[in-house]
Amino acid sequence: MTQINPDRTAGTIALDVCAQSNGQYLCQISSSLSDRPDDTMNFYGQTKEHAIAIALEHLASRYRQQAEDSQNIDWDAVEISDSGVAIEKRYHVILHYERIAKDESKFEAMHNTMMGNTVVENAKISIIELDPDIEIEARGLSKY
Repeated sequence: MTQINPDRTAGTIALDVCAQSNGQYLCQISSSLSDRPDDTMNFYGQTKEHAIAIALEHLASRYRQQAEDSQNIDWDAVEISDSGVAIEKRYHVILHYERIAKDESKFEAMHNTMMGNTVVENAKISIIELDPDIEIEARGLSKY
């Protein structure tokens, strides 16, 4: 007999994208996994893909925050081994930064974003402690 995992979460995330009369796109996203029934959010973008990207990033940000909050980790706590050595843990650190840039070119927008520590200082950072044997890899560096 197959046992059902009681921690399993089943549900759907639905996207509906439609063109607007102003040439922009509206992406409505709803999730049956939400704590609130009939939770539909609207996001606008320049293209279908842009609207979808904005909607999915918002949803990802929300779930990252929930994952981080659910761990209830004391930021300053250090676990010490019996021999008195600090025990290193694994963390998935996710840095998210967005800005609207007014620049002469795509290169200038990228270059001016990367200058200084503005990105790190103004980014939303999520830190989720990882089990030592979970297989997660960082997405890697920018192609630029």
